[in-house]
Amino acid sequence: MDGSFLIPIAMFGMIALIVIVPAWLKSRERREMQATLRTAIDKGQPLPTDVVEALSRENIKPPATATRDLRVGVILLAVSIGIALMGYLISFEEMDAFYPISGMAAIPGMIGLAFVVLSAFNKNKD
Repeated sequence: MDGSFLIPIAMFGMIALIVIVPAWLKSRERREMQATLRTAIDKGQPLPTDVVEALSRENIKPPATATRDLRVGVILLAVSIGIALMGYLISFEEMDAFYPISGMAAIPGMIGLAFVVLSAFNKNKD
């Protein structure tokens, strides 16, 4: 065994970490904020209106705008190009690696292209 099986495991592990770690950090921050608020309420201190507004704003999703769609689309296209470039560079060592990696790069590329097209048709031009 030359350890080549670690490449796909590492790639999918990184994708999982990119998704899981921010969600875990946000939930931990939310738990700490709730514990602080519980302590303040238990001691009879009034809650500042800024804190209540910040907590209520946290659950409201902002409307989609053309600028946001374009930004997300460009980022996804850049990710797709990066993955395809990685596949091209890996193909110097392993000739059969380019096409599967390019196929994986097509997924964020097509989603990014859809976001760029949506930004052109979005009514909320900001």
